[in-house]
Amino acid sequence: MEAEGLGWLLVPLHQLVSWVAAGAMVFGGVVPYIPQYRDIRRTQNADGFSTHVCLVLLVANILRILFWFGRHFESPLLWQSIVMILTMLLMLKLCTEVRVANELNVKRRSFTDFDPHHFWHWSNFADYVQCVLAFTGVAGYVTYLSIDSALFVETLGFLAVLTEAMLGVPQLYRNYRHRSTEGMSLKMVLMWTSGDTFKTAYFLLNGAPLQFSVCGLLQVMVDLAILGQAYAFARHPQKPAPHAVHPVSAKAL
Repeated sequence: MEAEGLGWLLVPLHQLVSWVAAGAMVFGGVVPYIPQYRDIRRTQNADGFSTHVCLVLLVANILRILFWFGRHFESPLLWQSIVMILTMLLMLKLCTEVRVANELNVKRRSFTDFDPHHFWHWSNFADYVQCVLAFTGVAGYVTYLSIDSALFVETLGFLAVLTEAMLGVPQLYRNYRHRSTEGMSLKMVLMWTSGDTFKTAYFLLNGAPLQFSVCGLLQVMVDLAILGQAYAFARHPQKPAPHAVHPVSAKAL
């Protein structure tokens, strides 16, 4: 009787927790980029953030959406990809406007130049949009032709989450090469770690495709490795070489 009496409370409470978890899943991934966006807007300087972060996340989330057409997964994961794509486009727009405003007498470059030496370093936000649309069109067409192949669909899902999982690897390598984490925002790494941990737990508890869980665990391991570097290099700082210039870095790349 007591259990039945509590049923009216436990059911809506469980539903509320599910909604909160889904909302955190959808919007939690973009939270670390809010302070970065505000800093760039305030300082009008985008040197501390690499737009290659946007490239990696755009590719990863476009592939994840295409994977959904071959194997439906939970809606919050789909909406998370859509929200992340919009966020990365906003970051790209701001970074491009700030960078172009600070450049003097620099040749304008566009996507239609098809110059591999200046890929993802164009002068107008519209060029980035054209590139994203071109990639989406090609990837979408290939997916349409191969949607009946289980091997293709599973590979597509693996590539989507693996690309996102590798986001922190360039930063990990950069720290190792310079034996320093100077210019790296520790706050953002901590937010990455907490967000990736929550995301991976969400994958495991909600029965997401295996690729999601495996690559989520890999992403957490990379985050922890970067935090380990920050701790190690803080205890044993590298003596700066004379006249050495340390590049400013964001979280990755």
